Amino acid sequence: MDMSTIGQVAVKLAMEKNDDKLKRLIEKASSLGYKVMTGQVGSMQMEKVIASIETGARRQGIISNVYREEHSLYHAIIEALEGICRGQLNLGNALRTVGLKFSVVSGPKNVEKKEKGNWLAVVLYGTIGAPIPGFEHEAIGMGINHI
Repeated sequence: MDMSTIGQVAVKLAMEKNDDKLKRLIEKASSLGYKVMTGQVGSMQMEKVIASIETGARRQGIISNVYREEHSLYHAIIEALEGICRGQLNLGNALRTVGLKFSVVSGPKNVEKKEKGNWLAVVLYGTIGAPIPGFEHEAIGMGINHI
């Protein structure tokens, strides 16, 4: 279970469906020096997706009310949303609905290389599609930004 980079940690957390395995992944990531959180969000409005992730990250202590942390998180979320939306990000009602599991991870970019600096990663994984059951498809997006 390689979890040496912040991106690997974030992807594994966002994609894990089994609660027991997720708990073990969180414990492993924490032991490596990462702060982590996961959550779920579903909406037709991208602002609600952004707000849900930002609120969760703040409440879980991943970021604090410091501008550079909030700014880094916002850009990581936007980058991840661009992956989910295939680069066609439309803030507002895009006539698409998403059902996403997300992870937010902060810490070193690579624990094996012992690189200095603090990074933030956001991964979104789930479905996106027309607001009609059965018309959605699987998608994933990741954003990584330096704090």
